Amino acid sequence: MPAVIFTDPQVASVGLTEAQARAAGFTVKTSVLTLDNVPRALAARDTRGLFKLIADAKTKKLLGAHILAPEDSDSIQTAAIAIKMGMTYEELASMIFPYLTTVEGLKLAAQTFDMDVSKLSCCAG
Repeated sequence: MPAVIFTDPQVASVGLTEAQARAAGFTVKTSVLTLDNVPRALAARDTRGLFKLIADAKTKKLLGAHILAPEDSDSIQTAAIAIKMGMTYEELASMIFPYLTTVEGLKLAAQTFDMDVSKLSCCAG
């Protein structure tokens, strides 16, 4: 169940934390993407925050998503659907997200499992 704390910036979470995933016996792989890598945050001139994704290292399935960002309450449901549908981080990374939106940070965070997104152009992926 997704949860949101309406602070500034907002805090949103769904699924397992890294500690919970390890305690449940998963071999964990994580991705952390700071907001200075998200075009929408740069355009809004507010790069406070990050996206953190938790995945099973063996299957690459998403186990949790945690976001600290302005208006991240609008993004957490996308992560909830991805987890519910059993998506891998590779599947999430290959999806097309609207450019210049905060939710695009989920795609970029998923790409960060395997690459340095700071080296991509704005429209690569």
